[in-house]
Amino acid sequence: MKAVILAGGLGSRLQPLTQIIPKPLLPIGEKSILQIQIERLAAFGFKEIYLATNYKSDYIERFFGNGSEFGVTLSVSREKTPLGTVGPLGLIREHLDAPFVVMNGDILSLVDFGRLYDYALSHDALLTLAIKKEITPFDFGNIFFEEERVTGIEEKPDIVMHILAGIYVMKPEIFRFIPDKEFFGMDTLIKSMLEQGAPVVKYDLNDYWLDIGRIDDYYTAQSEYNRLSGNTERERGV
Repeated sequence: MKAVILAGGLGSRLQPLTQIIPKPLLPIGEKSILQIQIERLAAFGFKEIYLATNYKSDYIERFFGNGSEFGVTLSVSREKTPLGTVGPLGLIREHLDAPFVVMNGDILSLVDFGRLYDYALSHDALLTLAIKKEITPFDFGNIFFEEERVTGIEEKPDIVMHILAGIYVMKPEIFRFIPDKEFFGMDTLIKSMLEQGAPVVKYDLNDYWLDIGRIDDYYTAQSEYNRLSGNTERERGV
């Protein structure tokens, strides 16, 4: 099975940490973010992994080599100019001839990749989106009214949203929606597919998930991930 990790981001919100080290190589405990992702994919049978890089791509390539240390075949694809979150896939489309996982290189998750992959293959859709339910407390009361007359109040309601988790399963036929060598984002792909009537399905991600986009997120990952990962391995008897 094949997977692509999008590892080309500048990591601007994580400066000054990313001024020297590319974001995917930031350490979480004794391992980098990218190493954790590669090892988890490998554990679920993904043996052919592509790293889509741009910023400090030499660092990433030297760090991982050909992937043999992790039991996978690792290939590095380099963008000459930024291509967004989907555009980089066009550079390696000839290699993606079977359903494949795509994930952002700044995500830590204990998602069951095998279950996600099987779920995607069981649906007649070229794109499966992993989504995460996020609940944010709201600090103010919400007033309901009709013209000037107040009809009700909801005190400090929670805001519930379902967000993209940055993990996807795609089928090769999806490339008919992706332009070649152009900047192209995931939101644009989804909108384009929906406008053309192409089915897109969602997968509810109930596992641990953290987007490491800001300094605070990085420190949260440091304190949480190794503990949660260790608990999961003990449950699986690893």
